[in-house]
Amino acid sequence: MKIIYNIGLLVGIQPEGVLRVEGEAQGRTGVINDAWLAIEDGRIADYGTGSVEGDLDAHGGMLMPGFCDSHTHVVYAGSRDGEFLDKINGLSYEEIAARGGGILNSSDLLNQTSEEELYRQSLVRVQEMMAKGTVAMEIKSGYGLCPEGEMKMLRVIRHIGENVPATVKSTFLGAHAVGRGYSHEQYVQAVIDMIPQAAEYADFIDVFCDEGFFTVEDTDRILSAARHLLTPKIHANELAVSGGVQVGVKHLALSVDHLERTTDAEISALKDSWTMPTMLPGSSFFLGLPYGRAKDFIRAGLGVALASDYNPGSSPCGDMRFVMAQGCIKMRLTPVEAFNAVTLNSAYAMGVSADYGSITRGKKAALILTEPDWDLTRLAYQYQTPFIRQVLL
Repeated sequence: MKIIYNIGLLVGIQPEGVLRVEGEAQGRTGVINDAWLAIEDGRIADYGTGSVEGDLDAHGGMLMPGFCDSHTHVVYAGSRDGEFLDKINGLSYEEIAARGGGILNSSDLLNQTSEEELYRQSLVRVQEMMAKGTVAMEIKSGYGLCPEGEMKMLRVIRHIGENVPATVKSTFLGAHAVGRGYSHEQYVQAVIDMIPQAAEYADFIDVFCDEGFFTVEDTDRILSAARHLLTPKIHANELAVSGGVQVGVKHLALSVDHLERTTDAEISALKDSWTMPTMLPGSSFFLGLPYGRAKDFIRAGLGVALASDYNPGSSPCGDMRFVMAQGCIKMRLTPVEAFNAVTLNSAYAMGVSADYGSITRGKKAALILTEPDWDLTRLAYQYQTPFIRQVLL
């Protein structure tokens, strides 16, 4: 058994069996001052308050659950910094895509890159995320846009998961855009045909159900074909109110993600469902899109997760501490609401909250130990000041 002692603040405490927090509960978390925590066989064995002898002196730092990032696209080749200049010059995301850029540019480069090189480049980004405190992450395919490219991506994601201490969940996002050389209808059928092979590698299936990409009808067909093989997670309402939330709930999606543009109809559809609304403020920041209505969702009794959307075109950053800060600064979440959104609720949104996202006896000891004198408010307020003393994985 290993004991961390002299913890100034132990935060993120939840009772056993709490897999997500919703409504008013999103604004609460258990806290102990002057604490200790015991780890046995890689899991949290116990915790409490008071002076004890131990193995790791926290020196008065805050101990918290590590960040969980439930929506990323970190397996990609090269860069799209040329499109960064297009954005500066006033082109919209849709205009860049219509010119053959965006996702299709990433697809072209990925399909020209060897599997070994793709793994090498992607592992650098995963290691960067872990150094910033992410202990569990979901990674999507979606830049292959053909059977060979999509399976190459899924193999790379699996290889990463086998070689890092963080937990990695895999999502088949063949329906990210229409691959080159296909008509729209041909590509929807190609995605359906890929599902059985993708299910050998992936945990989830995703569809970009939005204006200019895939329709509600396309999404319904794809998810129906994946039933009993892959659990859905949906891209929805980034560019328009698309109906993606409703079709996701219909198919028991674990999460519906983006949600930059929503109405009360989406809030109503999500009530009493197991689906976690997941917002991606990094995309709003980078693309100049509206920020999701996280506060309205919580006031309606829903939970909200926040994730990075780390990708080369619309959110080239995997720093979940910055995501938490944007939740506070731009979405008016309290520090505790934003903290729960990037830990427990984001863990739920990729099916790992039984093991991650809170300080709970029996959960994995995947933790962040900060330097002295940090708390959750300061974490979001001084969002660029170094704060991590050690990531425990």
